[in-house]
Amino acid sequence: MSALLDLLTLTPDGEDGWVGPGAGPVGKRSFGGLFAAQSLAAACCSVAGDKRPTNMHLQFLRGGEAGDSSDYRVERIYDGRTAAARRVETRQHGRLLNTATVSFSVPLAGPEHGIRSSMPAHPDTLEQTGPPGPAPSLPLDELDIRVADDRSGGEFVRRMWWRTRFDLPAQDLLHTLVAVYVTDLYGIDPILQVHGHAMAARTHRGGTTDSSIWFHQPLRADQWNLLESRSPAAAGGRGVVTASLVREDGVIAATVVQEGLAADR
Repeated sequence: MSALLDLLTLTPDGEDGWVGPGAGPVGKRSFGGLFAAQSLAAACCSVAGDKRPTNMHLQFLRGGEAGDSSDYRVERIYDGRTAAARRVETRQHGRLLNTATVSFSVPLAGPEHGIRSSMPAHPDTLEQTGPPGPAPSLPLDELDIRVADDRSGGEFVRRMWWRTRFDLPAQDLLHTLVAVYVTDLYGIDPILQVHGHAMAARTHRGGTTDSSIWFHQPLRADQWNLLESRSPAAAGGRGVVTASLVREDGVIAATVVQEGLAADR
């Protein structure tokens, strides 16, 4: 059995309610990517037919306990012929931790673009670095992660290649959930890296406060994907990171924007 797939499998709990397992040492803060992926999974459980998620916006309100399960309640905001919307609340022991909104749509015909003409060095040429810092809540033995930071162009750019170390079933949603899970892995670190710091060094208070992701094209989480991110601005103890999630063939699968706390200790 896969620990990662177990984390993304929710248990029904009454009408429009689900429970997601926790992960990590007792007393540690929950991994935000787990909340994001489980929130999306809960929203998808309430949408029938051929509608697929097009975007998710999640606000992190409080930190959670890594080892504890979480309760997800879904509100059916809208159900139309081609579109739907859901609101999801995450709680632990009755305390509200996160709120998310998820939009769905039936795929429609229209103009398409979003293919890169060139790609950086292939991950097979890079060291197996693992994540940019400690990640005790993640099943790291199931993820191949290779990070290559670049400052050659005058700005800090993080290129994080990733894939699962095992084959996944051919279910688009499952691959999307894994991608959402991975995107929060030190996602706001570029805010500090611009100034020569790092989240792993704990020189600043940091954590994701807000995350948005737009889904453009399907991807395979068991094949190489590139999360390329940079931070365009920071002020007032917070900063923003913009990122593209790119398949190995250059197709942009998703766009990610995160806000994070980056405050002096």
